[in-house]
Amino acid sequence: MNMTVAVLIPCYNEEAAIGAVVRDFRAALPEARIYVYDNNSTDRTRERAAEAGATVRVETRKGKGHVVCRMFADVDADAYVLVDGDDTYDAASAPGMVEMLRSQQLDLVTGVRVTGSQGAFRPGHVLGNRLLTGLVASLFENRFSDMLSGYRVFSRRFVKSFPALVSGFEIETAFTIHALELRMPCAEVSTPYKDRPAGSASKLRTYHDGFRILLTILRLLLEVRPLALLGTCSLLSAITSISVAIPVFITYAETGLVPRLPTAVLAASLMLLAFLCLATGLILDLVTLGRREAKRLAYLSIPAPRLD
Repeated sequence: MNMTVAVLIPCYNEEAAIGAVVRDFRAALPEARIYVYDNNSTDRTRERAAEAGATVRVETRKGKGHVVCRMFADVDADAYVLVDGDDTYDAASAPGMVEMLRSQQLDLVTGVRVTGSQGAFRPGHVLGNRLLTGLVASLFENRFSDMLSGYRVFSRRFVKSFPALVSGFEIETAFTIHALELRMPCAEVSTPYKDRPAGSASKLRTYHDGFRILLTILRLLLEVRPLALLGTCSLLSAITSISVAIPVFITYAETGLVPRLPTAVLAASLMLLAFLCLATGLILDLVTLGRREAKRLAYLSIPAPRLD
């Protein structure tokens, strides 16, 4: 079966790298259409991409999430290769990832970064990736070892059912949770990862973007597992309320008086908060179930690629 493949390359100020990226993926996937989406670069990124033979488009809203949202809306293909434009990912791995997606009828293949270079990753990025990947694994399901990889292959089903509602580098987290929530068949492939070329600088800000990714995980947890999150808050509030109330009850049993009225009010308020959190969690859990069923139906409405 002939499978249409699109290579999607989001970039910002990658004049030093983008030409090599386009040429490498053109050589690795000669039948693929290559799109470079420029995010308001101030250098000659667009010119270099066009010279290398890519179709160049511009997304004016700043942030990788906005670029990916535009790409997924504009481009139609059977398989989508998403790769950063910084020339750190191995284009030679792309054909194998696409073939794995096709032959195993997967929806997501992630390129797990493997490098022998000490300079390819900053220490803060390595630690942040491990912490965030472990957090998502503990909250959802342990199926990914490199959650923040910028090298992925998607099916049409994934792309056209993905609600791109984030704006920045937290988009990779949203990819992972979308796949886990809809129980999509996924796989990982080890791919070489190299240093950035001279003149190319990382756009990822370790603490700022790490904090945004953490907030995204918490927001998605509220959307996807509201009862778990609010149920935990309810339990903690109830335990605190009981702990605060015990001395008040002991004093009342001994003297018939409530001398610490503020403490009693605090205990009652915490218990009320516990019931409110639990009730809210139950309601949101029903809403989430309806949303998940709607997304699953949207996903299933797109035919899977045939193998023959």
